[in-house]
Amino acid sequence: MNRSSDVPGKGILKSGTKSLGKVRRVRFANAPNSRSLLSMLKDISAQIIQRAWLSHTNKMIFRLLKHAICAAEFCVTHEILKKVSPLEAKLIKDPTMQCKIRFRFRGETFPPFIVFKIFLHTDGHGYKYFSGKNVLMPSSEAVVDACKLMGERKFHRIIVEDERIFPKSKVTDIMDVVTMQDYIQYRSFFDEAPAFSGGRNNSWRKLNLESIPRTMLMYDIVHYSESGVISNRLRNEMKFLLQRPVTQEIHKHQLRIVSENR
Repeated sequence: MNRSSDVPGKGILKSGTKSLGKVRRVRFANAPNSRSLLSMLKDISAQIIQRAWLSHTNKMIFRLLKHAICAAEFCVTHEILKKVSPLEAKLIKDPTMQCKIRFRFRGETFPPFIVFKIFLHTDGHGYKYFSGKNVLMPSSEAVVDACKLMGERKFHRIIVEDERIFPKSKVTDIMDVVTMQDYIQYRSFFDEAPAFSGGRNNSWRKLNLESIPRTMLMYDIVHYSESGVISNRLRNEMKFLLQRPVTQEIHKHQLRIVSENR
């Protein structure tokens, strides 16, 4: 037999020999125990349920707002505009003025708010908008007379306001229009510019709760989207309003419920 067979292997301690060092128990600080793991699973489950419920609530609010905006555009346009601006409501009632009010959603966060804008249809003939800013030349005597009538303080305030508003848009004059996109930007700027600066002052305006009659269910829908408080009459009609309108008659009946006075 070889002599190497009698020599014990390296790293093997004989019985009765003392250990060279103390044995340490290593604990992993990041290893969760059963209680912390159970608590973590409960938190994850609660977050999943909360997200699902919020998603369901947001979809429900959006469906109700769709009914409200459709009812505002097709059923109670004149009643709403009469509370917002009585003079414009009379103008829309004029049969010679082919006006149309459009409603849409706007907002960077949910729920969105409703805005509206008045459009004038001319059957493709167009219309001429007269403005003293565009008619009067800067070096004419009419501008001097306008300054005398308005007063220097008000005249200078309008000039300063023009210098503040017009640099925000690249297309502020018909001479700046080159492409169709420039023309759309010019029309948008012309609508939003105030009347004293030569604009139409016809921008998208927000529809507030004060503009909606309280007797309509539409008021309860907008109030519910803003505050989260649901009224009793909205709760009673909620089941039918949240149904998908399979036919045109069901959709009309839903709009009738939202827009009728109670």
